[in-house]
Amino acid sequence: MSESVLDAGLRPRVGEPVLQLSFTMRLQKIGLNPTLLAGLLLLALVVLVAICAPLLTPYDPIVQKLDEAFQPPLSVNHILGTDNFGRDVWSRILYGTRLDLQIGVISVLFPFVFGSLIGIATGYLGGRLDTFFMRIVDVLMAFPFLILVVAIMSILGPGLGNLYIAFGLVGWIPYARITRGETLATRNLEYVHAARTIGCTTPRIMLRHILPNVIAPGLVYVFTGMVLAILIGATLSYLGLGTQPPTPEWGAMIAAGRQFLLQAWWLTALPGFALLVLGVALSLIGDGLADRQ
Repeated sequence: MSESVLDAGLRPRVGEPVLQLSFTMRLQKIGLNPTLLAGLLLLALVVLVAICAPLLTPYDPIVQKLDEAFQPPLSVNHILGTDNFGRDVWSRILYGTRLDLQIGVISVLFPFVFGSLIGIATGYLGGRLDTFFMRIVDVLMAFPFLILVVAIMSILGPGLGNLYIAFGLVGWIPYARITRGETLATRNLEYVHAARTIGCTTPRIMLRHILPNVIAPGLVYVFTGMVLAILIGATLSYLGLGTQPPTPEWGAMIAAGRQFLLQAWWLTALPGFALLVLGVALSLIGDGLADRQ
């Protein structure tokens, strides 16, 4: 009887959060945490919507129907209403998701690769190479990032290609600083000395032994950089320097709807909400990855 009493005492009572604790432990076992999982699920939903855009709407995001202009949300044929040219807002948001995701990925791809390599090279080799690139970094960091991008776009002209060039010219700076700092803390560790002792070449030491151990903070910053790129891309479109009409892009949609803000609030509010959702998803992923460090 005593064993049954003990067994009863060890059994979880009804209502205790045993399943919740077990789920959290499983997430931690596979390297996930609730913040990271929430961000991944939200981003997966956004990507799925972007991929399935032609299946989710029957309307072309560019075709104009002036006789259907300014229809409010929850209209009979337009769930999110129409804009001043009669274009379906739901369709434009869906297809705009593709473009904003493209801006976020491409705008950080080259800066991440180039900046990480520069940071590892300057941190490991030091000397004049380090002095030269760090002085460039110091000069560029004296100006706000948005001001630099706007200045470059003003010289090159509006357009998506020029936007990528502008990000490539100045976006590598934070990645170089992050990886350089990690490399300075890593280059004198035992495994690096061991690689030198057995005769490994300098490029092999940097790419094979140092890179895998210093790249994690840069990967975390990638998602912050994607949020920044998407927001700046939307800002440039708002200013007329980014994506040009009639291409569906959230920043351009917000800019086009600002003059009808009192008459048709959904033209700015709904693209702004979509921008918020994507930004939150990427921010949650970045925070979740940072918590794993």
